[in-house]
Amino acid sequence: MKKWIAFWNILLKDMLTYYLKPPNISWGIIFPLAWTGMFLIRSGSGMDSIPALLPGLMAISILFGTTSMLAVTVTFEKKNSSFDRLLLAPISFDLLMLAKTSGAILFGVVNAMIPMLMASFITDISVANWPLLILAVFLIAVVSTFLGLLIAVAVSEVFEAQTFSNFFRFPMIFLCGLFLPISSLPIFLRPISYALPLTYGVDIMQGLVRGGNFMPISLSFAVLSVFCIFIFSLSKHFIRKRWIS
Repeated sequence: MKKWIAFWNILLKDMLTYYLKPPNISWGIIFPLAWTGMFLIRSGSGMDSIPALLPGLMAISILFGTTSMLAVTVTFEKKNSSFDRLLLAPISFDLLMLAKTSGAILFGVVNAMIPMLMASFITDISVANWPLLILAVFLIAVVSTFLGLLIAVAVSEVFEAQTFSNFFRFPMIFLCGLFLPISSLPIFLRPISYALPLTYGVDIMQGLVRGGNFMPISLSFAVLSVFCIFIFSLSKHFIRKRWIS
């Protein structure tokens, strides 16, 4: 029981300290709006293109929201020794890391729902399977959060976390099938696309929202789950090696 109380207290502290601050809440609303406006202006096709743009907008909102918040908060807490004090909590290391990442995961899920809610007021959104879409959003948020955790371990300053994040985020955006189908990419870039977790999350959402997936949805879910486990395990390894040992 004590471990779950500690888990809740860590999550609640992070939500109140970082994620529920007015600037972050407004950023979570403005960011999807800005991307939506950019895509609509660029495409020139008006509101009719929203269902086609929606999976990409949701994925980008999750990716930027989770990696930005977690990479910065964990780096900040490590720098001012708050993270070291958390290691004294009556909780296992695995559960501690899940508590630290749960706030960012929830933040990413909410960020993804904002474009969906806005789009539903503007046009008709037909989703083939809502439970699968929510599961896909959750897994994308999880893998993006764990990526932010891995980035936080690799840097020592807060500004480095944001800079280093972009080395992962922008290649993912342009190679995961958001702007161009993977089949249209040069052959030498396609293996990189298939090595990116966002590729599989975007493919699931495109299939559920507009029927444009090119891989079996069950395979994409399986690969996303493997990415979650792998990146989380890798992050824990480097944290133990760099911050604890």
